[in-house]
Amino acid sequence: MLKKFKMDSCKPIGALMECKMKLSKFDKAEKVDVTNFKSLVGSLQYLTCTRLDILYVTGLISRYMETQTITHLKATKGILLYIKGSIIFGLWFLTSNDYKLVGYSDNNWAGDKNDRKSTSEFVLFMGNTTFT
Repeated sequence: MLKKFKMDSCKPIGALMECKMKLSKFDKAEKVDVTNFKSLVGSLQYLTCTRLDILYVTGLISRYMETQTITHLKATKGILLYIKGSIIFGLWFLTSNDYKLVGYSDNNWAGDKNDRKSTSEFVLFMGNTTFT
């Protein structure tokens, strides 16, 4: 994916997104190529199957599929920079006899700057393996 979007020689970063970064669909910045942006976001969505660490920010970027600007593209390319720096991360599915179900959740009540929608996220483990 880094090669596809010509970012294989980029400098990696260690954080996904700037803290407290707020994107807006009313951003007045320059518009970007729709096809390239949607292809990039779609590729990131596919990657979330094994890279749960990018799931939240990919979902956040996906909200701007119809109103994409250079600001949104920079945030999306920031995810690629993070992937470059964390290429060894991923999910490991191991066999186990520990079938204890454990779940964690987090909520951001009315955190969307545009329409005050809330965001919820969760992760479920069966033993040592994440399954959703």
